[in-house]
Amino acid sequence: MRLDQFDLNLLIAFDVLVEERGVTRAAERLNLTQSAMSAALKRLREAFADDILVQHGKRMVPTPGALSLAPHVAAAVLNLRGILASGMRFDPAQSRRRFRIVASDYITTVLLGPALRRLQREAPDIQIEITLPTSDILEQLDDGEIDLLISPEQFLSPDHPRELVFEERFVVVGCAGNPALQRPLDADTFYDSGHVVVSVSRDGTFIDNFLRGQGEQRRIEVICASFTQVPWMLPGTTRLALMHERLARELAPQLSLMIHDAPFELPAMQEMMQFHSARAADRGLSWLRERLHGAAMPEPPAPVTDDAG
Repeated sequence: MRLDQFDLNLLIAFDVLVEERGVTRAAERLNLTQSAMSAALKRLREAFADDILVQHGKRMVPTPGALSLAPHVAAAVLNLRGILASGMRFDPAQSRRRFRIVASDYITTVLLGPALRRLQREAPDIQIEITLPTSDILEQLDDGEIDLLISPEQFLSPDHPRELVFEERFVVVGCAGNPALQRPLDADTFYDSGHVVVSVSRDGTFIDNFLRGQGEQRRIEVICASFTQVPWMLPGTTRLALMHERLARELAPQLSLMIHDAPFELPAMQEMMQFHSARAADRGLSWLRERLHGAAMPEPPAPVTDDAG
């Protein structure tokens, strides 16, 4: 079949049919009637001389031919969307676009929250969907299911563009009444203290991976499922935690926590922003990235007024 005789919308139908493995679910996802989706499947079968989906018991499964074509079709659809997005005008004041961002609760607190307060004034009708990182996040990035991944550099894909958002250092945090923090903190006191840590994936956190590489191990007493849980585990205890400095300074005042420098050298963490290479020229995504870079910059100091005139 000649390309000029092929309806490119059928590629979108193919992509969704193989992913959803059913006409009904594919129709719902594309907001089509079931009969329209069935007609698209019929045309796909004729175009590729393949059944695409076959009945297996009570469910449908892709044929071997469809499975072999699926990654190529997905890539083609993503590239076509990137081409269209790069040529489309983006007006934040009028846009109703939905941006999908994958980021930790730490990034949500110190970057996305402040950014969204600014974005609401400039783009009141856009939608921001924020999800936590999962083990298959790089596959989601490859498949074009997300717009932005914000993560430490070591967890990024080697296959797509990346940008530095900001550098973060780690500090020791504990209750204001913790005896260990009433005097200069040394490494022995640090390691002898009980610690609150984060376990978010089998890959480990940036700081845990560093300490493990140094052959050091903390006395772990509390394990949290998120970064923002950590400071709440410290008040009224003698435990310590290594925390991102931005998050620590955000929450320390309300929890009466003290912040100390670590008693040894720690590397700075580079928080990066990554997006699919097919979306490098996406004007809406470029606008969002620019706004996030702006939100990562420290707020300028308030001007000093001379009351005396």
